[in-house]
This record gives sequence, C-alpha cells and structure tokens, in this order.
Amino acid sequence: MIQLERLKIRIPENVNDLELEDILESAKAVILSRRFPFGEHPAELEAKYNDLQIRIAVEMYNKRGVEGQTSHSENGVSRSYSSASVSEELLSEITPKVGVV
Repeated sequence: MIQLERLKIRIPENVNDLELEDILESAKAVILSRRFPFGEHPAELEAKYNDLQIRIAVEMYNKRGVEGQTSHSENGVSRSYSSASVSEELLSEITPKVGVV
C-alpha cells in the first residue's frame, strides 16, 4: 500500500490529495534531516521509516492552524505541544547516521 493511501486511512476527512502529499513530503524531510544531520541525504526514505512517516504526517496534519501552540483548554479538552513541529517522542525513533570527516 502506498504512503498516500495509508495516510488517507488515518485521516478520514475529505482532504485534497495534493495537501496530503505535501504533508508526506514534509514528514519525509523531517526524517531525512534528522537521519542525516551532517550532509547530503538520499532522495528516498529507508523502508524502516515508512510507518514513522505516516505517524509524523498525521501529527503534522492534526497541528495545522495551531502549530506553535504550547497550551490550550476548552470544554474539558487540554492541548499542549512540546514542539512547534514534530514531537520529540516521534523524532527519538530516528537514528542519526554520520560519517567520518
């Protein structure tokens, strides 16, 4: 199953495919920049990060419009984000790869 189809399962709302593809690309960029912090990175994700890409994309989608939110309470629902972009819990699943200088 391709990544876009997997993301559509997790985001049941009627969302434009282009918007979802953009979110997937952003999630991929987050993973690649964390995985390869000191240089060029490949164009594609390693297969072991496919599920993480979906989970990051869902988190990014859910934070649309409230990206920098640090706290919010309304009608018994409380929200706070430790990061304006992607939670540290998800980022911690990425193993940085470095080379020798």
